[in-house]
Amino acid sequence: MTRGRFISFEGGEGAGKSTQVQRLAARLKGGGREVVTTREPGGSPGAESIRDIVLRGEADRWSPTTETLLMYAARRDHIERVIRPALTRGAWVICDRFADSTRAYQGAAGGVDPRFITALETFILEDTRPDLTLVFDLPADVGLERAHARAGAEMRFESKGMAFHERLRDGFRAIAASEPERCALIDATGSIAEVEAAVWAAVEARLAVHG
Repeated sequence: MTRGRFISFEGGEGAGKSTQVQRLAARLKGGGREVVTTREPGGSPGAESIRDIVLRGEADRWSPTTETLLMYAARRDHIERVIRPALTRGAWVICDRFADSTRAYQGAAGGVDPRFITALETFILEDTRPDLTLVFDLPADVGLERAHARAGAEMRFESKGMAFHERLRDGFRAIAASEPERCALIDATGSIAEVEAAVWAAVEARLAVHG
């Protein structure tokens, strides 16, 4: 059986990823494909339990290093129970955040040594890595304004301050620039329809998919 395709969506807070995940999934399903939509941290029962403690509480509840370990514990369970089985049976997996979020949030913005994160990637991800990563880019102040407008209980990272979110944006842009074959930078300042068109153009071009 042919392995499925793995697409991750990345970007700062309020970038509109979740809306576009659902739109892309609907379009791919319309072409007769099995599509699994999921998210991080979370996506499996065990990983969702970790999500609940990572995304709630005060900004300094966990150090960036502890966050990294928690994220990778959740990620391994997610890979084992959801992502890898879906890819093995030939499904397309669309994930709202994956390993690049740890590189950006805990690494670029939080100051965790990138060598530590790379070591975790090697042993935890193994060969389960995205075929395409769509990096949603918009100014940090715009993203935070959007995020606070939909404020809920999971606001721990939104409360980390503007300097953190500026570093976060720079981190995501650096990832996209360093791996252009895997990553496509998406201008997230446009309308929902404009962003959807940019997402589809990237998927069509990079993964040779039509419909």
